[in-house]
Amino acid sequence: MAGKLQRKAHLQLSLESARKPDGKHGGWRPNAGRKKKPGTISHAARPDFAARLPQHVTLRVLEGIPNLAADWLFDTIRRAIHDSHKPDFRIVEFNVLGNHLHLMIEAAGKRALRRGVQGFEIRVAKRLNAKLKRTGRVFAQRYHARILTTPTQVRNTLRYILLNRRHHAAEKYAARNWIDPWSSAAWFDGWARPIVVDSWWKRELVELEAPTRRATTWLLSTGWKRLGLIDYDDRPA
Repeated sequence: MAGKLQRKAHLQLSLESARKPDGKHGGWRPNAGRKKKPGTISHAARPDFAARLPQHVTLRVLEGIPNLAADWLFDTIRRAIHDSHKPDFRIVEFNVLGNHLHLMIEAAGKRALRRGVQGFEIRVAKRLNAKLKRTGRVFAQRYHARILTTPTQVRNTLRYILLNRRHHAAEKYAARNWIDPWSSAAWFDGWARPIVVDSWWKRELVELEAPTRRATTWLLSTGWKRLGLIDYDDRPA
């Protein structure tokens, strides 16, 4: 009938054209489906890795948890780090930010990493909940882990972890000879020059027993240092 819209011709897809190009189930169009939100962590199975490869692990806390870097909470986290090492899992470096933690970890494999991180999360959650007089989860359900395979990756990640506040709040933490008291900077053995102990809080830190463990992998103990040690006055780009 004139003036009426014509119906769009029905397109019958073949079995082959109804599949994704990779042959899996789902919509036939490439890139079809719900898009991931920025910052979303993949739920795909984690790849296995050799024990010689360190891991950069990021843990985020749930909304409503107070600032983790507060002095009255930070000591609890530091002690939990100290108590979380196992023969097949060790935390070598760390930095505690307001709502997340960065960890440099050595683990014997995927299973050791998963169990070690879960044990650390449980230990921190129990101790923080006791201080905060609350119950329930503290960390998001899934952590982010990045496998580091080259000396350059390891060095860049160490700079990012240990100098994180200089990177994100350069004006506030720009003083010369400043080290991050909420990190493992006081016990890091890769600084280009000795730490200048010019304040009471630095003295207290360097005299404490290190909560971390020394690296045993070649990449984290030796390999990255061939590219040059790190200066604590650097400002990561």
